[in-house]
Amino acid sequence: MRCRMLSDELTERFGTKVYRLSLSSGCTCPNRDGTIGTGGCTFCPDTGSGEFAASFLSLDEQIRLARQKVDAKFPKDIAPGDRRYIAYFQSYTNTYGDPARLRELYLSAVRRPEIAALSVATRPDCLPDDILDMLGEVSRIKPVWVELGLQTVHERTAEEFRRGYTLPVFEKAFRELKERGIEVIVHVIFGLPGETEEDMLDTVRYLAALAPLPDGVKFHQLQILKGTEMAKRYEREHFPVMTLDEYGSLLKKALEILPDPVVIHRLTGDGPKPLLIEPKWSADKKRVLNTLRRILQ
Repeated sequence: MRCRMLSDELTERFGTKVYRLSLSSGCTCPNRDGTIGTGGCTFCPDTGSGEFAASFLSLDEQIRLARQKVDAKFPKDIAPGDRRYIAYFQSYTNTYGDPARLRELYLSAVRRPEIAALSVATRPDCLPDDILDMLGEVSRIKPVWVELGLQTVHERTAEEFRRGYTLPVFEKAFRELKERGIEVIVHVIFGLPGETEEDMLDTVRYLAALAPLPDGVKFHQLQILKGTEMAKRYEREHFPVMTLDEYGSLLKKALEILPDPVVIHRLTGDGPKPLLIEPKWSADKKRVLNTLRRILQ
């Protein structure tokens, strides 16, 4: 199957291999601090969606440690001084904070010669005009990607996992980001309780019909992690969990729906193994990727 994968897109765009550095902005989330809610989305662990960054360290130290983790992946013929990275602020809501502080942080990141682009994960209800303008300013220096966790187009499902915003809020944020020339990556979760295959494909069809299109999509399987509300629900209900083959088959149908310009940033999620309850197959990344390659051919 032909689709535009992120690794190929980055090599073509920047002329070299590019890897993400998982960093922390020190932000929290309005769905945790009481502004919207206190428990977060029901599938989200206490650490947020990111597991690999330390918020108490300076940006310099975070980048140094993150580079140590990813530099072994680079081809040996790429010298350390020629390596390029995405500054990826993943955990929690990385536009939920003081705009002046975030402006200084993100400008400091993109002004580094080794940083090829900035990627900021956030919620669509945390993008006021001053934050949008700040991101637009940063995007004039280096490309800026804003990752929005839509997960599903169905309001009933979103209410059940406590997303905390409605679809029109996503649509407004998406439009305002695109108007400022900021690239938008949308997250989708397959396997949310109660959703049928058609429900999940509805979300993909919705994204395929947006104008303009999203710049990229990240697909994840639902991961049930210890200590989350979703884990408690699973213990009570034992709702169905997708098998690897089921997930791969659904993913193939989803990729056939998305137009070619949309870049696929992720085919599957990697949860922290010590917290993983289900699906157990997701802990074996090599097997997962090999199976998905076979299904998607």
